[in-house]
Amino acid sequence: MSHVLIIGAGGVGSVVVHKCAQIPEVFSKITLASRTVSKCEAIAASVKERTGVIVAVEQVDADKVAETVALINRVKPDLLLNVALPYQDLALMDACLETGVDYLDTANYEPPDEAKFEYKWQWAYKERFAQAGLTALLGSGFDPGVTNVYCAYAQKHLFDEIHTLDIIDCNAGDHGQAFATNFNPEINIREITQRGRYWEHGEWVETDPLSWSMTYDFPEGIGPKKCFLMYHEELESLVQNIKGLKRARFWMTFSENYLTHLRVLENVGMTRIDPITYQGTEIVPIQFLKAVLPEPASLGPLTRGRTCIGCLMKGIKDGKERQVYIYNICSHEEAYHEVGSQAISYTTGVPAMIGAKMILQGAWKRAGVWNMEEFDPDPFMEDLNKYGLPWVVVEL
Repeated sequence: MSHVLIIGAGGVGSVVVHKCAQIPEVFSKITLASRTVSKCEAIAASVKERTGVIVAVEQVDADKVAETVALINRVKPDLLLNVALPYQDLALMDACLETGVDYLDTANYEPPDEAKFEYKWQWAYKERFAQAGLTALLGSGFDPGVTNVYCAYAQKHLFDEIHTLDIIDCNAGDHGQAFATNFNPEINIREITQRGRYWEHGEWVETDPLSWSMTYDFPEGIGPKKCFLMYHEELESLVQNIKGLKRARFWMTFSENYLTHLRVLENVGMTRIDPITYQGTEIVPIQFLKAVLPEPASLGPLTRGRTCIGCLMKGIKDGKERQVYIYNICSHEEAYHEVGSQAISYTTGVPAMIGAKMILQGAWKRAGVWNMEEFDPDPFMEDLNKYGLPWVVVEL
């Protein structure tokens, strides 16, 4: 019986609240807070209609530590579950330290003025959380998150050493829009337009944005899709925590239509993250673009098809070479039917709920700042099967 404070009322936040409400024996009280209370109220109404559970709503500016501290002191949660913007991670971690509350997020901190995806800012909090006896669990989404747990599971059960890792993320869904992003447009475009990076032979190798590609034949009828090499934050922790890794890469699928729109927007300056002056007002082009693109949460009823996210791993078991593929396939239509959101939000929101459950029930309760692969993967993997993201292991 625990009280969770969820901060962030976007598509992922909606899924997290719905999934927490399905397990009242763990999440006995849910408070949802955001800068925009009306978004919280809409989610709370949906949850009440679907489950009968009452969700408390609050207003908070997550950039302001004092506001979050005041909210925590007033509602007294056992855990703060952060599904707000990655820019707000450090402010929310500060608030947790000040109030003595455990912390969880789904994406690593990045400074607003630079698209730089590193854990160093949050890892710097490790000693303070340890001294306070608090748990901070980083990246409890799908990728990062479930992909990290897949690797930990493979390391524990399937390999003596994992030598190569390819994390492959495919969205084979279609929302019918000319151009839209399946999660926060600002974060999504910042991520895609940065330089690629992968780990090989003990060092990082950089590539031009989306300059490397491969075709991968996805299972269960999804078929061959073109995938592009990107940098993704889970690589940074996995190369430290998965023993024997010689190469680690991350790939994501994009349609030619999506890439064409992105190139045009980039060429005309709409993806810039530095401020410009327009008619006497300072604006950031990518934030203006976000305002005119479809809200990701609105894509739920429009999206058809499936996602497939998994880890392709090669290594050694009992002196023999082995290749294994662990993956999940998630239906956009089934996700929308269950919680009113498309599969991109669902695949992030469900692991966020499970990570919170792991902490609150004590399975992953450990003082300090941790990445997902640093805990026992077995209870998390069991819950993935139980709460909507079943996984498959294929020997190749």
